[in-house]
Amino acid sequence: MVANLLAPNLEDFEALARSAYEALPAEMLRLCDGLEIFIADFADDATLKAVDVDNPFELTGIYMGVDLSQKSLADPSPEPDRVVLFRRPILDEWADHGSITLGELVTHVLIHEIGHHFGLSDDDMHRIEEAG
Repeated sequence: MVANLLAPNLEDFEALARSAYEALPAEMLRLCDGLEIFIADFADDATLKAVDVDNPFELTGIYMGVDLSQKSLADPSPEPDRVVLFRRPILDEWADHGSITLGELVTHVLIHEIGHHFGLSDDDMHRIEEAG
């Protein structure tokens, strides 16, 4: 007998992301003051174009804002810093991997995007992951 498994909807996925965010170390959360977390099914066309991605399933999340290394009190950003997690690509990646829980994958993507908020590049984060 096959269980009737349903992917979490946007609201449930948001609760999962919120739990992952709240479980981050206090020092990390302190540096994320004012950072907004959003959930969408997919990146829109403008976002995909801005990061030079053709397939919307290839983008699991994005950081939008001015990273901490570039922030200036004299020149504040007009927009709040935000991380957007894309539910469908994350679910697709989760289904492909099977050895990681959805919560672990959401946490991984969230931390990766927060790394951009801290001013880390993708290469920086890959080196950190390989060293850990």
